[in-house]
Amino acid sequence: MQLCVALDLPKASDNMRLAESLADHDTLWMKLGFRSYIRDGRALIDTLKQINPHFRIFLDLKLYDIPNTMADAAEEIALLGVDMFNIHASAGAVAMRTVMERLAQQAERPLVLAVTALTSFDEANFTNIYGAGIDQKAEEFARMSYENGLDGVVSSAFESRTIKAATEETFLTLCPGIRPFGEDAGDQQRVATLEVAREERVDFPVIGRPIYRDPDPATKVRKILTTMEQGL
Repeated sequence: MQLCVALDLPKASDNMRLAESLADHDTLWMKLGFRSYIRDGRALIDTLKQINPHFRIFLDLKLYDIPNTMADAAEEIALLGVDMFNIHASAGAVAMRTVMERLAQQAERPLVLAVTALTSFDEANFTNIYGAGIDQKAEEFARMSYENGLDGVVSSAFESRTIKAATEETFLTLCPGIRPFGEDAGDQQRVATLEVAREERVDFPVIGRPIYRDPDPATKVRKILTTMEQGL
């Protein structure tokens, strides 16, 4: 597993202080979502690389539009120098193929993941929108993503093992809603501990609030990394 830290704080300066406190860790991924990227733009990406050139950047914008527009956006994202970004799987197979064909023209491309089911959904609300349960659609979306050349999916930890069985072990799963030691779930419905994440063979556990709301985020990250390294 590789830890992905969510930089979701309300001010750019808060995000920078958090990143600076973690600068000794060369293996970390930093997740930049809507609020951070809309507010701070490319400057945030460049600053993170200055803090530690080994930080890898996951741009979490969940692209969803017509295929050509998604491909245009994907091309621009690749030029930002980020290491991974995501699209919505429900944009469909044509959109996936169009994005990946456009990125194939780049000398180097970021990893591309597809969002299956947001971890804020419970079963009833998801089924009301998608017409099937989370487990079924997550597997269907994962198969579609795999067949159309994506590198992995975003899902809850509880779908990770099934997704790998339906695709292959190297197909990546990035899982938000991780509460490493059983912290409060907040607005997430399907949360998991680090122990569950390892059992479910999650590749990227995404952790935000349990880190940045801790009185000592740097110590919390060290504890998380030590737990991951020790294999729980």
